[in-house]
Amino acid sequence: MTVLGIETSCDDTSAAVYDTEKGLLSLVISSQMEHAEFGGVVPELASRAHLSLILPVIDQALSKANLILDDIDSIAVTAGPGLVGSLLVGVSAGKAIALARNIPLIGVHHIEGHIYSNFIAEPFPPYPSIALVVSGGHTELIMMKAPLEYEVLGKTRDDAAGEAFDKIAKLLGLGYPGGPAIEKKAHGKNSSFVDFPISKVPGYEFSFSGLKTAVKVYVNGKEEAFVRCHLADILASFQQAVVQALVEKTLKALTDYHVDTLLLAGGVAANRALRDRVSAEACRLGFTLFEPPIIYCTDNAAMIARAGHERLMSGITSPLSLSPEARLPLRGAKG
Repeated sequence: MTVLGIETSCDDTSAAVYDTEKGLLSLVISSQMEHAEFGGVVPELASRAHLSLILPVIDQALSKANLILDDIDSIAVTAGPGLVGSLLVGVSAGKAIALARNIPLIGVHHIEGHIYSNFIAEPFPPYPSIALVVSGGHTELIMMKAPLEYEVLGKTRDDAAGEAFDKIAKLLGLGYPGGPAIEKKAHGKNSSFVDFPISKVPGYEFSFSGLKTAVKVYVNGKEEAFVRCHLADILASFQQAVVQALVEKTLKALTDYHVDTLLLAGGVAANRALRDRVSAEACRLGFTLFEPPIIYCTDNAAMIARAGHERLMSGITSPLSLSPEARLPLRGAKG
């Protein structure tokens, strides 16, 4: 079976081809640069850009896989959550191809796609596993009991970790996206320079709004020259606080549920400080860590094609009446 994956949940237009026997055959990602001057994604601009990019990106993915549309057996497309205008472009393209070719359509949850970024290349993770999904719009701990079977253990109560990175970067004039800019400046700097607070919300939930406010209060209370001189150390301290919050809750979940496999997923999973810290904890505590290659951490269609393939193999498809949902809940194979 050959699956064409389509991802347009935010500001990346992506297509990929996944084959049952050969694995990933191609991946194309076109990132929109027009949002940088606004310090964040402008939904209207994103959807218009997807409209102009979607067909060329699909053509490129097919060409890289040395295939044509006639060779595709099914279409997997991100159905939500995300920006509804952006999602609509991808879903419409997927439905059109599925209808024209009379092949199955599979709607994929964006977070499910991120989790399955760990299943693109072998060895595949065992079950049960706990996934830490950290991206621009999501910070969640999810128990994966079996293929396509999920239990959300905890989410963020306010800002996601990626949002906190973006907002602090904007506050300090580092541009968008904020995560890579902060990571670059903070690398090798003094992460103990400022003792920023870590939220103590109960259970496995997260909160980053207080940390964001603490950074803002700290910066506004200092002379501009001081902030400029110590900017890298301030950023390293902020990044360390985010990483500490993520790791504390993750280790708690692994311990409480007696699970010894952790999956990292999402754009923030590309952060080197986070990967290094989790890797060190895995060595110290003895749990097995799966972390996808950096290219699969950001929004991409390879993860959507892989998750779609998993659904297809389980006999799960979507009707041509499939509609995008901005706040689509994560549902497993059992609904």
